[in-house]
Amino acid sequence: MTESVIEVRQLHRDFIVRKSSGRWMRRSRTVVRAVNGLSFTIPPGAAVGYLGANGAGKSTTIKMLTGILMPTSGTVRTCGLEPRRHRIQLVRQIGVVFGQRSQLWWDLPLRESYRVLGAIHGLRPPQLSRRVDELVDRLDLGSLLDTPVRQLSLGQRIRGEVAAALVHSPPLLILDEPTIGLDVLSKERLRSFLTEQRSLHGTTLLLATHDMDDVQRLTERIIVVDHGTLAYDGTLPALAEQVGATRVITIDLTEPAAPFDDVPGTNLLEAAAGGLRQRLSFMPGDTTVGAVLESIGQRAQIRDLSIEEPDIEDVVRQLYLRSEQAPVR
Repeated sequence: MTESVIEVRQLHRDFIVRKSSGRWMRRSRTVVRAVNGLSFTIPPGAAVGYLGANGAGKSTTIKMLTGILMPTSGTVRTCGLEPRRHRIQLVRQIGVVFGQRSQLWWDLPLRESYRVLGAIHGLRPPQLSRRVDELVDRLDLGSLLDTPVRQLSLGQRIRGEVAAALVHSPPLLILDEPTIGLDVLSKERLRSFLTEQRSLHGTTLLLATHDMDDVQRLTERIIVVDHGTLAYDGTLPALAEQVGATRVITIDLTEPAAPFDDVPGTNLLEAAAGGLRQRLSFMPGDTTVGAVLESIGQRAQIRDLSIEEPDIEDVVRQLYLRSEQAPVR
């Protein structure tokens, strides 16, 4: 294993946009910079959240890390390899899941897709069988193996996609919005599996997402980009403290209760309808939803709840606003 699983140095990626306009349909040529001087490294075994608003350059970066796109300038090495130049070798070292795209064969049962992928990666039948059995057990796919992919629900298909990405036991797993559109139970099942895989196999995880719960549960470090530029590289608690990004939980009770103004790690925003509905805010680094619910559940019965996530675009905007306002030294 190399010293860094991912190494990015002064990475740039430009796209040329051509438009026709005017009476004579003159064609104009505009250069759009999607990634702008990006630099970071990820060591083996790390779990990193890759965050940014839509259009920030996350997917473009992932495509350069995996060899789909060639950088305009700068260097990128993934698992010690130059992605575009060594695409065949790199494919054996990485697993990739795109939430909106499938690597499974649409009309084939899951079992056949895994057999084809095993052959592509050169796995021997006993080796493939052991690995598929492990993944099927951990992801609860046993009853779905003979079901064509097109008949699977979104949650079932995403679990199948994750198994497909890991069938060859790659040291690096890259996930691009893997839980988008999933229900709460499916998300929790997938998170538990990914945590277990890291513990058992030391898999390095790069997670591009907007879901702050995914980030909090699965990663120890986050990288935030905006307009292709590095905006932040550090821990989630430090980021939340830096920009004041809070989550808000609204709790409906079966009976009125006194204001919950003493729940550890929270601030009471509102106690409405005589205490039947209460809204609390908290910083992601100070506590978790589970801890808040456990504290409240000891004194009242919860009927319903909802959670308002901090908007990642606001977080990035605040990061840049503070940077612009910082005094020049």
